[in-house]
Amino acid sequence: MPDTRTAAPTAALAAHSIRLITALQTPEGAYPASPTFSAYRGYCWFRDGAFIADAASAAGEAASAERFFDWCARVLEDRADLIRWIVAESAAGRPPAAERMLPARYTFDGGDGSDEWWDFQLDGYGTWLWALVAHRDRHGGDVHRWRAAVELTVDYLVASWERPCYDWWEEHATHVHVSTLACVGAGLEAVAPLLDPGRAERAAAAVDGIRSLVAAEGVLDGHLRKWLGSTAVDGSLAAAVAPLGFVEARSVLGARTIAVLDAHLNVDGGVHRFLGDTFFGGGQWPLLSCFLGLAHLAAGDRAAAEALFDWAASTATPDLDLPEQVADHLIAPGMRQEWIDRWGTAATPLLWSHAMLLRLGLALGRFTPDSLKDPR
Repeated sequence: MPDTRTAAPTAALAAHSIRLITALQTPEGAYPASPTFSAYRGYCWFRDGAFIADAASAAGEAASAERFFDWCARVLEDRADLIRWIVAESAAGRPPAAERMLPARYTFDGGDGSDEWWDFQLDGYGTWLWALVAHRDRHGGDVHRWRAAVELTVDYLVASWERPCYDWWEEHATHVHVSTLACVGAGLEAVAPLLDPGRAERAAAAVDGIRSLVAAEGVLDGHLRKWLGSTAVDGSLAAAVAPLGFVEARSVLGARTIAVLDAHLNVDGGVHRFLGDTFFGGGQWPLLSCFLGLAHLAAGDRAAAEALFDWAASTATPDLDLPEQVADHLIAPGMRQEWIDRWGTAATPLLWSHAMLLRLGLALGRFTPDSLKDPR
């Protein structure tokens, strides 16, 4: 069935997106994942938050991005002793159990969550480093105030990057995920020039190790795969191409990865997480359409990027809120109600969706930081 939605006016949707992000940012600097969704309420993820901060920075809200980086730094510095213990135990050949590692999400005041979650994920610690350096490159300024937290993060990632952990979707904890490796590699590569010589050398060695591992076990038929040894792909892999730039968009690997993601997961502009997805029935995610749009744009295919942006914009509600996913093209429709009964309807608004729409729209020139301040 053809998609009959009509996209919201781009200027109004973009202006609403940046207002929502800055208005919902907490006094501590955290970005709520979703203000009302039962399973996310009260939490900020390092991964989601880093991509939100990157969008805020690109949209001209530098102070908002820096408040998030301040929040990240406080969270990490409060756990300095834990991080040093993890690093020491790992170096001694006694890597701590997953439940002793840093979690993926924290309460707004920087505390650990009190409810059970699929928490051990490494990707967010790479993405915050990458977003911090991208912000510095975009706006200038000194990153010295975050140096202690950066160093703690680098030490943690250098010690831990080879470990299996949960992926972006909090699934498959026994695998090493290629999108996670790309997040960690991009972060370490970006921040290495800011480090002392010894730490920079260790970070560079880790990046070399990540690239070698991905080349040896993370590629199938010329494209990135979901995890080492898998035959599947995942929508998160687009981020490795853009905006992270860990894989060159115009390389054979980048082009083949984009093509396979299009063929397997893109249906009329809406991108699924992966084949076999059952979460809320396995719908299409606006934020993944935007990631794939950024990858296409980096590879030189503006028309494909425009189409993906238009689909993502078309998912906005009448109030201009963007959801986590939509139910137009479900992979497992029989599973949707089970998740609604458990957690309520799909998260709306999801700040990460708004952030990626901003990021792609700005890259396409659909709007500018100045125009976001006055959508007329």
